[in-house]
This record gives sequence, structure tokens and C-alpha cells, in this order.
Amino acid sequence: MKLMIASDIHGSAGSCRKMLDQFEKEGAQRLLLLGDLLYHGPRNDLPGDYRPKEVISLLNGKKQSLLCVRGNCEAEVDQMVLEFPVLSDSMILFLDGRMVFATHGHIFHEDHLPPLQEGDILLHGHTHVPVLENRGSYILLNPGSVSLPKQNTAKSYMIYENGVFTLKDLDGNKLNSLSVS
Repeated sequence: MKLMIASDIHGSAGSCRKMLDQFEKEGAQRLLLLGDLLYHGPRNDLPGDYRPKEVISLLNGKKQSLLCVRGNCEAEVDQMVLEFPVLSDSMILFLDGRMVFATHGHIFHEDHLPPLQEGDILLHGHTHVPVLENRGSYILLNPGSVSLPKQNTAKSYMIYENGVFTLKDLDGNKLNSLSVS
């Protein structure tokens, strides 16, 4: 299975559109969204193409392919307009026999770990900074942000395929990768 992972759209219609274009080009079976889909939040600048209603339409058009966890900017009202589940704080996935704890990152993160066993993966967004690191007892992954990257990083997403997580910019250029097999 080829999985695309993205986070922190924050209502940016242009970035959402570009992300979905890359999803089609990548040929991934599913798109895992790590929260903060519609709103920019009080700590972030407003994206230049802030159009949450357009993001709603774009994402609802792909609802059969989406998996999602709740970010700190999601609220119950978002579930009233989004046609796929967005209110779970975390999701457990098994990729090629490895447990992945997927979450937004505002509750569980590297300074407040969920229950992990040796070799498990903590996958989260929230910081808007991409990470692909083997921390010894666990693996830490973050796809960065598709709309509001921080610390001079590119707008980015991640692909998982055949035991490898690959970080790419929104043009599909490879930035980094980590093999977990």
C-alpha cells in the first residue's frame, strides 16, 4: 500500500489543491491527514489563499480516500461540514508489521510520548517542521505543513511505500527519506 501523509492545511485552498494534485500524481491509495484542516488558529498567520469553504469542498470530494485525526484547530462544527471523520485524537495503523501512532501532536509528541514499544513510530504534525528520525527506541516522523511551514522549511508532505517514508515538497521533489524496514 502506498500512503500519503499531510498535515496543517489551515484553510489554504491553493495548498490543499496542490496537495490533492500530488496525491493523484503519487498514485497513493489513501491520504492520512494529521489535523488542522480548515482554520489557521490564533498563533499562525492567515494563509494568502485562506478559503476554508473551498477546502471543505476539495476534501469532501476525496472523502473515500481520507483518514484523519483531529488537530487543535478542529471543532465539532467542522464535523458538521466535513463528510469524513475528523474528531479522533489519534489513530493506530500497522504498516508492514510496525505500529504507527498517528496524532496531530498537540497532546502526544516527543516530550509527551504515547505508550510505545521498541521500534514503534510516532507520527504527528502540529509543529509545521518536518522530521524523519530514528530516536533509538522509537521513530519520530512529521510531514511538516502543506500551507504554513516553519523554520525555513518547504511546504511538504510524506509518502510511505515499501518500508520507506519519503518527505517531498509540494512540487513532488524528494527532500529526505527514512527506511524503517
